[in-house]
This record gives sequence, C-alpha cells and structure tokens, in this order.
Amino acid sequence: MPDLADLSATEMVAGYKNGSLSPIEVTEAVIDRIAASEPHLHALWAFEPEAAMAAATLSDARWKRREERGPIDGVPLTIKENIATKGLPVPLGCAAIPLTPAPRDAPAAARSREAGGILLAKTTMPDLGMLSSGLSSFHELARNPWDISANPGGSSAGAGAAAAAGYGPLHIGTDIGGSIRLPAGWCGVVGLKPSFGRIPIDPPFIGRVAGPMTRTVRDAALYMSVLSKPDRRDAMSLPYSHIDWLDLQRDVKGLRIGLWLDAGFGAPVEREVKDAVQAAANAFGDAGAHVEEVPGYLTREMIDGLDHFWRVRSWGDISKMTPDNQAKILPYIYQWAEGGKALAGAQVYQGFAQIEAMRNAALAAISPYDFIISPTAPMPAYAADKASPLNDPQQPFEHIAFTVAMNMSEQPAISVNCGYTAKGMPIGLQIIGQRFDDIGVLRVAHAYEQLRPQQRPWPEF
Repeated sequence: MPDLADLSATEMVAGYKNGSLSPIEVTEAVIDRIAASEPHLHALWAFEPEAAMAAATLSDARWKRREERGPIDGVPLTIKENIATKGLPVPLGCAAIPLTPAPRDAPAAARSREAGGILLAKTTMPDLGMLSSGLSSFHELARNPWDISANPGGSSAGAGAAAAAGYGPLHIGTDIGGSIRLPAGWCGVVGLKPSFGRIPIDPPFIGRVAGPMTRTVRDAALYMSVLSKPDRRDAMSLPYSHIDWLDLQRDVKGLRIGLWLDAGFGAPVEREVKDAVQAAANAFGDAGAHVEEVPGYLTREMIDGLDHFWRVRSWGDISKMTPDNQAKILPYIYQWAEGGKALAGAQVYQGFAQIEAMRNAALAAISPYDFIISPTAPMPAYAADKASPLNDPQQPFEHIAFTVAMNMSEQPAISVNCGYTAKGMPIGLQIIGQRFDDIGVLRVAHAYEQLRPQQRPWPEF
C-alpha cells in the first residue's frame, strides 16, 4: 500500500466512506511527510499541525456519523499565502508588507473549510506575486522537490513544491500570467487556471484567478466542485453553473487540436521541451485527434505594453511605502517596478490596451480548433536562486509567452506533465480551451493522462 500521504483526494474520500481510512491517520502521515521534506523545500508558511489534527479529529467523527460536510471532508490541503485566511496576516511574500491579521477567509479558503478540508498551512510566494520564482524577501528560498538546486516556479511557488512533495493532495494557487501553470509544469503536477470568474476571489482584478494544483486531473476536478461555489464578494465572477466536475470521460477521436510551438515573442522553446510537447501531440494524433500546427500569434508590442502597465501598477503600491519598507523589497522587484515611475499616461494606456489585443489574438487563434496545446514554459526549471530564467528585471517576462495570453483572454488552461529532461526535471504540457469550457479542458487533460508514458515516482526526502 502506498504511503498515506501519497493518496489522491478521491482515494482518501473513498477510504473515509468505506471505513478503511481515517482523516486522523491520513493527516498524521501528511504531517510526517512535511516534517521530512520541509527543511529542504521551504514551501510552507504558518504551518499549524496541531490545528490540522484537531480538524481531522472532528472530520473523523463526522464520517463515523455519516454527516460529512462536503466532497473533501477530511482531506489535507494548503492555500497560497495571498488568499486570506481569518486571523493570519497576508504578507504577499514581501518583508515590506505589514503583518495585519485578515478579518475573514477569502472565498477559496471559506469554501475549502465549509466542505471539510483540513488546512495544514499557507504556501509561500515571491515578493508581491510578481516573479515566476520561489525567491522572497519574507520567506526562505523555496525549492523544487525534483532537484533542490532548481526553482519550483512561481508565483505559486510553495504550492507547486508542496503538491509534488505530497503535502496533502489539494493545493490552491493564483495566476495572473502563469503563476499556477508555470510551477505546475516545473514541478510535474497538474495546475488549472480556470476561466476568469469561475472561482470567486477577493479582491478581484483583471486576469487574476485562483485554481487547484494537484497530482491528478481527477483531484483538480474534485476541488473545482468546491472552489467554484458562488461568493458575492467577487463582482467579476461568472454566474454559478451546476457542472458535473467528475464526469471526465472523453474520447479525443475527432477533436481539432492546434499545436502551438512558437508564441510569437519570448525565449525560444528548448529542444527537450519541444520534443516532449511534440510527443504529446503525436499521442493525441494516434488516438484519432486532428492535430495541426498553429503559427505564433502574439507580438513583442503586446508583452511590452502589459509589462508597462504592470510596472506602473506595482510602482503605485510601492511608492506609497516608507523608504525603510521600500528597502526591504527584493532589489529585482524594486528595479522592475521603478521602471514604471517615468512612464507617461499615454504609454500606460497603450500598455493597458494590450490586454484587449492579447484577448483578441488568443480567441482568434483558437477559433478553428476545439483545443490548443503548447509548452507550459519554453524551458525546464532554472536555478533556485534566480528571480526569473534570464534574471534580468528589464527582460522579466520572456518565459510567460505561452501562459499570459490566457489570463487576458479569460480562457481555461491547464498544465499536465508530459515528460522529463535528461536530468530528470518535469516538462509541462499546456492544454487551452474555449472560454468557459473548463470541464472540456479537464476532460482532455484526463484523457492525456491515459495516453502519456508512465510517470516517474514522486521525489522523496
């Protein structure tokens, strides 16, 4: 029998239902896993094992009475640090942020607790969520479980590392340019960026979503049944839809799939990544899908404009801080944001307009297809102590070319593992769907899990 910490959420719940498992023993196993792995990974903040065990005891009693709260009752989970949980500060990975306790749970945290999920800890992130890295001025450096000299990605850095290391089966990240999918790809796990508004968040912002990070597509679907419940605090959320999230069976035969290997800007796709994604395309083709290559459809003007807008937005926040607090921010982030200080209003407006340009380009590109597949990132995981693959604040977004447009176009997109480098590092395949077809993306990802080669064992410490 596998270690209890390595069970999927669906396996845990099945065991609770038939009495072969207890939330108490499962939570103990996950806490033991964290104790063995966390000194190497630094994925967690505010780890509270005593509170988790108390919640597991209550869950165990509910299962014995057949009064479970919801579909994840008794399942250990983590929540990204920028998603508020009542009574804990929200430092955003940054030493400059005041540690003021949050007055209430944000929607994703509230839904998780209401459904009986056992909150183990918050997961770490880089300063202000503006890095695809585990580098932070507030936390110790987060590392990749497959190779601790490598980066887990970000900004959902701790969540990606925690999922790969087996810190429970369910984790929540957030994504505004790739911050769920990039760490999912580099850590070899599943990361779903749902359609914009599918999961309520607070506060809402253009392009920003929360989503599940798990080891299996089925667990991501299970968690979507909880996280997608409505919350009126998000004025930008979609109307609630009754979706059968666990109805994942789909034959890919006859599907029209676009293969996107050239984003149009950014770092070139490295050979090992391209070969793995091409192999995934071949697997779909062999299963009866119609696969054809999609030309690059994004431009340098688009990402440079978005870069300008994001710099100004971040500088607006940083400029309000005291000089002492500004000095606490990672120098990379400060230098990047400071680049927005001298931008004129017209430049900012033109930058903001690139959101619409990206949206239009992405939706036009997918219109002839049911789905598009691509690399999640052009390169495998990079050195742990780097802020970005190029480590240059003047070229900060060369690695998000395949992910960022889906935030602006509001499309669902998922990263699933599609292979490994010669050094054993995971390679992410991104599957992109039509707007609002979250269940379709999950079904195709689930189908790919059956088509791909056998996966390697999860890393252990």
